[in-house]
Amino acid sequence: MKEIIFTIAKDDKDLEQILALQKLNYKAHVSSEEAESQGFVSIEHEFSLLKDMNADYPHIIAKSDGEVVGYALVMLRKFGNMIDVLLPMFERINVLDWKGKSMADSSYFVMGQVCVAKDFRGKGVFSRLYAEMKERMKGDFDYLVTEVASRNKRSMRAHEKVGFELLLNYDVEGDEEWNIVLLDLKKA
Repeated sequence: MKEIIFTIAKDDKDLEQILALQKLNYKAHVSSEEAESQGFVSIEHEFSLLKDMNADYPHIIAKSDGEVVGYALVMLRKFGNMIDVLLPMFERINVLDWKGKSMADSSYFVMGQVCVAKDFRGKGVFSRLYAEMKERMKGDFDYLVTEVASRNKRSMRAHEKVGFELLLNYDVEGDEEWNIVLLDLKKA
């Protein structure tokens, strides 16, 4: 297998490659069979927003032969109102408690999306993206929070495997059933 390097998105080329991988795996571009067996992403980001999100805390990427083959996006709370489909998630997170502490008063960020190229799935890239993200972010945040569609079973299993715990399960009327999950960055 080719060498995979885990690093951060450093320039526009990295961001453009993230968007290309995102487009290939967007839920409208994969068959229902592929979505069930391989997973999917639920949002297509605009380049300008992706770049703004990358400015304070860069996105985590996996590269092989200079190409992005996986990514985990860093989304600070200040971007919570920039993507309409994420508004319900942010509204819910900020009224929840975790282990007796209000999430609104907690130090957390959102993993805005994770994706691994087909040829690199099942090779530990997913867990290593999160390990890299945890290492880079644990000094500034207590928790990493994200949301996974219940029907995206592959993604739910993968998140559970790396240590995410269920914070809330909810339905968006006429849309999806979602799971808000949390990773404690201070746990060993």
